[in-house]
Amino acid sequence: MKKQNPFHSLSPSFFSGLLDDPLLFIRVPPPEQNILVDCGQLDHLAKRTLKSVGSLFISHAHMDHFIGIDKFTRSILVSSKTIDLFGPPDISRKLAAKLQGYDWNLVEDFFCRFRVHEVSEDEIQIYSLPGAEGFKRRFIETVDKNGRHLTENRSVVVDGVLCDHRIPTLIVKFTEKPVFLIDEERVSQQGLVRGPWIPQLKEHFYSGHLPLPVMTIEQCNGERSIIITEKEAHGLYEKISKKQAVSSIGYLTDVGFSKSNINKILNLFEGVTLLVCECTYLSAQLEKARRSCHLCTSDLNQLIRELQPDFLLPMHLSKTYLGKTHLLYEELEIPDGCQLIKLPDRVTPEPITPLGTPDLLTLSDHRN
Repeated sequence: MKKQNPFHSLSPSFFSGLLDDPLLFIRVPPPEQNILVDCGQLDHLAKRTLKSVGSLFISHAHMDHFIGIDKFTRSILVSSKTIDLFGPPDISRKLAAKLQGYDWNLVEDFFCRFRVHEVSEDEIQIYSLPGAEGFKRRFIETVDKNGRHLTENRSVVVDGVLCDHRIPTLIVKFTEKPVFLIDEERVSQQGLVRGPWIPQLKEHFYSGHLPLPVMTIEQCNGERSIIITEKEAHGLYEKISKKQAVSSIGYLTDVGFSKSNINKILNLFEGVTLLVCECTYLSAQLEKARRSCHLCTSDLNQLIRELQPDFLLPMHLSKTYLGKTHLLYEELEIPDGCQLIKLPDRVTPEPITPLGTPDLLTLSDHRN
């Protein structure tokens, strides 16, 4: 039986087929901006979709995960926005090197800017690449890394760790924050009447400034109001909130199946709701997977036995399996309670070829 959507605020979309370069898009509620994970071939994405992105997470700079950064930059260039890009060490130099391949003699002050966060084991180095300066790379600061925590806003917390792919690869987990949700029955049980104090409480909930100093709340009998002090307000939301589950998205690609990587994966993705995971090879090519530091179906089966995700989305299958991708799904051992999400082989359009298309000379002759 198909499970219901477990997410309250996040809305993930996978904009790739099973064989395409991986591309995960996560819509978050306003006023936050959307999230893009990896930046492979993305010519099929609408410009308005790319312009809605505020945070970009790059697992590593192999071509199939990074080649689309040029198209992404072109789409947001005149948007006067700052994009926060998170990736492994040296990703800012590689971004700058790609963009320095263009001429920037006609820059404007309103061009976009990248703020790049290079993630290492214990710290994050931050660089700025302003479009108004032709995306020249400038070091800003080094900050201590707080465990696995990378960033957060009012909707989502992002954690990440580096794994080994013969280069560092960033794997990430997006955990939605609980939304402000009042249980009317619990409000009534507390003897309270809805009023201006609820939007006030909501505002402080999202701004992170609970508890409130003082609130005035009318009681159900209508005879008087009560003053909620700071001490009493501290637990007020807990008394009247509606209980809700917290869901998460794990993104895992291009890692070797080493003991160190496995431990990092299991620790980061414990309790994950949706696992978006590379499965490059079938089990018969385990040795090839080991040599290239990728996962095969037997590796993925072991991981999902341990993690027990609610949803599994296998992706990034090798193109050598074109025409027989069904074998991947046949080899997967899906645990009870886990729903498998299947992808078409490709979602990108067929390439345009000259066959069947009038050539320019023919068109010119016709006009004459």
